Amino acid sequence: MENLKVSNDALFILLGAIMVLAMHAGFAFLELGTVRKKNQVNALVKILSDFAISTLAYFFIGYSIAYGVNFFTGAEELAQKNGYELVKFFFLLTFAAAIPAIISGGVAERAKFNPQMAATFMLVGFIYPLFEGIAWNHRFGIQDWLNASFGAEFHDFAGSVVVHAVGGWIGLAAVLLLGARSGRYRKDGQISAHPPSSIPFLALGAWVLTVGWFGFNVMSAQTIDKISGLVAVNSLMAMVGGTLVALWLGKNDPGFVHNGPLAGLVAVCAGSDLMHPLGALVTGGVAGGLFVWMFTLTQNRWKIDDVLGVWPLHGLCGAWGGIAAGIFGMKALGGIGGISFMAQLIGTLMGIAIALAGGFVVYGAIKKTVGIRLDAEEEFNGADLSIHKISATPERESGW
Repeated sequence: MENLKVSNDALFILLGAIMVLAMHAGFAFLELGTVRKKNQVNALVKILSDFAISTLAYFFIGYSIAYGVNFFTGAEELAQKNGYELVKFFFLLTFAAAIPAIISGGVAERAKFNPQMAATFMLVGFIYPLFEGIAWNHRFGIQDWLNASFGAEFHDFAGSVVVHAVGGWIGLAAVLLLGARSGRYRKDGQISAHPPSSIPFLALGAWVLTVGWFGFNVMSAQTIDKISGLVAVNSLMAMVGGTLVALWLGKNDPGFVHNGPLAGLVAVCAGSDLMHPLGALVTGGVAGGLFVWMFTLTQNRWKIDDVLGVWPLHGLCGAWGGIAAGIFGMKALGGIGGISFMAQLIGTLMGIAIALAGGFVVYGAIKKTVGIRLDAEEEFNGADLSIHKISATPERESGW
């Protein structure tokens, strides 16, 4: 029976890894559909290349920082328990690789390709695992301190803060250092619109992400005996809440409608194993509204050219998710309990601080040494001429 359980656990987490791996196609098509046509090839190449770089960084460095495990032993030892530890690495790698996939959407259309690959290696190898180890492996005694001080540890079941908020706040640092796309904000105060190149591809990306998210959340149990249908239904309700609020506040705009479910799913990750489905519905609805409101504010008033809105979608909705777990996880609001609002708030703020500091250090160093911004000709012709030369010569787009 023990061998059967081990085999089932290995298969369970492997299926989760495959579902989250498929989500990277969602990241690719979401970016592909949002950027202008001349930058589509770059978006596709960048996401796949980022994943490959992330694998090396996490295998050789990041996984060891977070969990103290390395793979420099014999194959016989690695194959123990049906290779469960290896499959667990694969699963957690797909989470780690989401960090550069998130950032990619924010810096799209004007970031240099090779420096971005270097940033990916540093972020997945060193910055992301630092907070991952704190939150999910009791590194540095911080979880113990939170438990002693507030009666509960920081809880993030599937990565609202560990993955999404960290990726979104690193993305904000990168976008601020990079600056806006050429011509996006004119000297006379006018904003040049850069409409999505393909709503169908944007929608396809959103759907692939949405479906894969049920592997992202449910399989975060990591062993089959801990699987919970509550996580699945809470993910569903948050997705619905985010969709409907984004539909309403976004006035049926297809970009908002298809990002609404993603906002809800980002927010519910942390507390999906604790909340009542009605709490998950509210959590997702607030996230959908937060995305629409803050995306509009950052683009139009603050003039922060975050192309896919990764800071509002992942950074802010992820932070809201960490805090929401401390609200709707309470028994008084129908949750399972065992949660502390203060532990959630402190853990969330800690994740944001590490992400911002890491983002400014990594992208700031690259900016000062090799540069991160394309020159004017490269940006006009396509995101990276060395990659984009296989496509047709683009035409200038004036926007709406």
